[in-house]
Amino acid sequence: MRGPATDPRTTAGHRRARRTAGALASAALLLPLLGAAPSGSAAQASSARLQSAFAGAAATYHVPQSVLLAVSYLQSRWDAHGGAPSVSGGYGPMHLTDARTAIAGAPHHSEGTEDARGDSSRAALHPDTKVPENSELPARLKTLTKAAELTGLPAEQLRTDPAANVAGGAALLAAAQQDLGEPLSDDAADWYGAVARFSGADDSATAATYADDVYEVIRGGEQRSTDAGQQVELAAQPGLGPDKEQLGRAGLRTVSAAGTECPTTVSCEWIPAPYEEFGEGDYGNHDLGDRPASQSIKYIVIHDTEGTWDGVLKMVQDPTYVSWNYTLRSTDGHIAQHVKAKDVAWHAGNWYVNAKSVGLEHEGFLASPDAWYTEEMYRSSARLVAYLAKKYGIPLDRQHILGHDNVPGTTTSTIPGMHTDPGPYWDWQHYFTLLGHPFRSTAKAVGGLVTVLPEFTANRPAYTGCVTSGEPCAVHGSSEVRLYSAASETSPLIKDIGLRPGGADSTIDVNDIGSRVSTGQRYAVAGRDGDWTAIWYLGQKAWFKNPQKQPTAVNASGLVVTPRTGLTEIPVYGRAYPEKEAYPTGVPVQSVSPLPYKLLAGQEYAVGDKVPGEYYYAPTFDTAPHKVVIGKDMYYEIQFGHRVAFVRAADVRVLPSAS
Repeated sequence: MRGPATDPRTTAGHRRARRTAGALASAALLLPLLGAAPSGSAAQASSARLQSAFAGAAATYHVPQSVLLAVSYLQSRWDAHGGAPSVSGGYGPMHLTDARTAIAGAPHHSEGTEDARGDSSRAALHPDTKVPENSELPARLKTLTKAAELTGLPAEQLRTDPAANVAGGAALLAAAQQDLGEPLSDDAADWYGAVARFSGADDSATAATYADDVYEVIRGGEQRSTDAGQQVELAAQPGLGPDKEQLGRAGLRTVSAAGTECPTTVSCEWIPAPYEEFGEGDYGNHDLGDRPASQSIKYIVIHDTEGTWDGVLKMVQDPTYVSWNYTLRSTDGHIAQHVKAKDVAWHAGNWYVNAKSVGLEHEGFLASPDAWYTEEMYRSSARLVAYLAKKYGIPLDRQHILGHDNVPGTTTSTIPGMHTDPGPYWDWQHYFTLLGHPFRSTAKAVGGLVTVLPEFTANRPAYTGCVTSGEPCAVHGSSEVRLYSAASETSPLIKDIGLRPGGADSTIDVNDIGSRVSTGQRYAVAGRDGDWTAIWYLGQKAWFKNPQKQPTAVNASGLVVTPRTGLTEIPVYGRAYPEKEAYPTGVPVQSVSPLPYKLLAGQEYAVGDKVPGEYYYAPTFDTAPHKVVIGKDMYYEIQFGHRVAFVRAADVRVLPSAS
């Protein structure tokens, strides 16, 4: 039922004062809902507490429970994350943002030594990302403060108590509804404008996309066990049609998608990165190209920005900086495109990968590797990636959809400085489900390969260094699985001689990728021992715990490479460059430099693409000398360690994994 016919614009202030007073008195009633369980089954009562918190907050603030649940699902999938902030400083199931507090507690990790362009034909660029000042933070990053004012609850309680957090979100929705002059109706169809406002978007297209997603969740329903083991359910309302005309009264700006290469299912705008000269012979911040006509696009690389939206947009519009193709905003999933797909952005730290990839930066200003990502950003990103993959024929697998942490170093000296975003808390399993390509078993036990597939919320490996070096990170679901030198958690971790040339041990630091694998990656099986599985990894037999009752990998099959007969070892490369005979006059020959690893006889590695050696010569602002050099030598991309790598086709045999 819709609300009364009384003009809400004449009574909103009175109603707000009356209901806010009541809310302040009753909000405290919500807080025990996650405390001591009532009589009956303790486990069932515990599991129902968050559901009860949504019901109580909805009743207190006169917000339809379905709206509150759906908004929270798009914010966090109902997870509380142990009170830790998201990449954009959001807390709890409602992702109430308190960026000032989050920044104060962030470790401000350095950018490392990676050269984003990754090509020795130009001087290295080492961007210096700065954490924003408090005064630079927009309203969308300070919603928790407003929620505290509306509820009368302490900010710390809103950050750490899920029930209080839900109450704060309900109060914000009610306030948005009243600010629009709409009644606090019990009909979910009447809340489209308030939901759009809750997104924090300042333009109508992004706000509408967010609100449409909320109502899609309501129509389809959802149920899930959260990261705290809470069972939450939203019953489907398939026929619900919201009043979209409310958005016209929200006072939001209009943005144009003209010039963008985005699907119609996302909100997108064109904010170009400059192709400009500066200084003597220097230019930035990308290279003009003619892809896919001149060279194929093989990869999509997932990054996080380590800067706020506004700050990052300033960076990518600086010709002295580096570039990427798209930026995605955490709080509402809005997308800005900066570099056309035909051109080559400087983002991955490996020129071969840059020349054959599209880079997506996801807003994450805390520079904190234990931070989490919003559901709306996951959804927006997945829609964009699915669109790009279809347009350019990019397979939807983990050897083509790479994290920045999967991009190989170009030479031995660059390996230690390569970046490690988006980190172990990016939910690859959920991301690929949104892409429409969920990971699953594709073979029986004799398949010869495994796909890494831990259950995200239940998989909680210990890490250190999220806030203070050497100190334990908060317990958190993860996409990654740790590797050992034997079938025991007391045995040493696998060593990475590229990261630590002296042979020092790997660590459990959150940025140390030397001894771990990630969801969706495929490896050749090297052995099994009870609850343990061994894979070939960086030239070694690496063991991970894979119990039948809670598996961390599933069986797969496919092609593998192994050294051809008569070779005891073969080199591994970080880029697939042509042989020297392929280079024309005027194009300097690029060295085919092997990495410090070896692929040994008897070992097998999962195969990605077979590609010719290729180099894009683009050292000048004037594009006349630019040339794509393609050789006759062929390479296979392989899953060699946490990062991908390349081997020469002439050095290997290709076999079915089951053999």
